[in-house]
Amino acid sequence: MTYARAERAALSDLLAGLGPDAPTLCEGWTTFDLAAHLVLRERRTDAAGGIMLSSLAGYAARVQESLKAKHGYAGLVELLRSGPAGIYRLPGLDRLVNTAEYFIHHEDVRRAQRVWEPRELPADFDETLWKQTRAGTRVFLRKSPVRVVLHRIGGGVAIGGPKDTPQAEVTGTAGELILFCFGRQSHARVDVTGDDEVVAKLMDASLGT
Repeated sequence: MTYARAERAALSDLLAGLGPDAPTLCEGWTTFDLAAHLVLRERRTDAAGGIMLSSLAGYAARVQESLKAKHGYAGLVELLRSGPAGIYRLPGLDRLVNTAEYFIHHEDVRRAQRVWEPRELPADFDETLWKQTRAGTRVFLRKSPVRVVLHRIGGGVAIGGPKDTPQAEVTGTAGELILFCFGRQSHARVDVTGDDEVVAKLMDASLGT
């Protein structure tokens, strides 16, 4: 089983256990909203563009609500559990685009609960997440107001953010770094160093969106 499918299965189990009203790290979203978002992303290509494009966000939101009404929470979780749909069934695409997606959203649910601890990921999973972090650093950190140097525990450095600006250093495992780069700064177990004002700006920035 790929890590993309393992994270999908683990997230599905967690969603089923928590029910539709549990919090997530996605601002304003419950577990019901997150389940609908993930089903929309894979099964409603007509609306999926609204995830990234503000001009289509209203339509995507309406479709997301319609999916909730049509399938209910349990139905959405089972659709999610059933595996990748649409273009995500293409060989290799699920692993390429869903490994980080499902890891991040799995942690969005885990870390929004009252008690949680970081997981110790297998070495090859950590390496996979680091490769995706390193490859996407410039994109993930394009909205950062400061230069960011990522230091992966175990080896590896990646740099993003605007040149010729004050610099912050962020150190952690690959899983924590990718969470940080996707806007979960306050929930990522990382060490952030630099001038206090620079660090504050980075921690408040909208990253990865």
